Amino acid sequence: MSTPHQLFDDTSGGPVPHGGEYPNHSSPALGIPAQAFLSEPMSNFAMAYGSSLASQGKEMMDKNIDRILPVSKIKYYFAVDTVYVGKKIGLLMFPYVHQDWEVRYQQDIPVAPRFDVNAPDLYIPVMAFITYILVAGLALGTQNSFSPEVLGMQASRVIAWLIVEVLLILLSLYLVTVNTDMTTVDIIAFSGYKYVGMIFAILSGLLFGNTGYYVVLAWCSISIVFFMIRTLRLKILSEAAAEGVLVRGARNQLRMYLTMTIAAVQPIFMYWLSYHLLR
Repeated sequence: MSTPHQLFDDTSGGPVPHGGEYPNHSSPALGIPAQAFLSEPMSNFAMAYGSSLASQGKEMMDKNIDRILPVSKIKYYFAVDTVYVGKKIGLLMFPYVHQDWEVRYQQDIPVAPRFDVNAPDLYIPVMAFITYILVAGLALGTQNSFSPEVLGMQASRVIAWLIVEVLLILLSLYLVTVNTDMTTVDIIAFSGYKYVGMIFAILSGLLFGNTGYYVVLAWCSISIVFFMIRTLRLKILSEAAAEGVLVRGARNQLRMYLTMTIAAVQPIFMYWLSYHLLR
């Protein structure tokens, strides 16, 4: 009796009849993995979406930072040269002979500091701060009290007081409702000019003792008060007061008192941040 013809091949064991092989669907087809058709579009989409989120986050952060501290305009405050630095230090030490305190403008934009000695800058305050820290280290060394930790605490102390001073000035301007073009960077610059007088006072104390320190500190204190009043009166007081007209009205009186208070606290900070270095 002949064997009936099988409808299906028996694959339960042994080689596959006729030498056939079943196709492996997970193997590469045309040299490209099957998963690539799904993974590549998804990865490209994820990368594009991530880049979009990163750019939006960076833009939002830049806007918030620029609202408080206009980073894009910082370059203006460092546009100085050697002539400007010499004239500005001379103005800080001898402001009594200076006549024209107006800041010059060109198309409603203040000219760069190197073209106008009355313009505020950050170069002198930053360099004066660094020099002050170095001079403080020298003074501590003469007392056998120098250490990196002590010098770091001194630098942190100066920065902390500067932040407190700037915040108090901003709060005072807000409470008095002063409409001024003076920015936060301007306030930092004006507050940092006192470091120049502190450096001269400490060096005089190292060379000539306490007498030299107090004489130079007194001169620099009077100079910085005069400088701050003549400079800030154009920023804080009304136009009539800036032109020398008699100040009237409660609001203008408050502005005048605020100007004088900001100028008067400069010598206090100068003494507080320097006297202990010469004990």
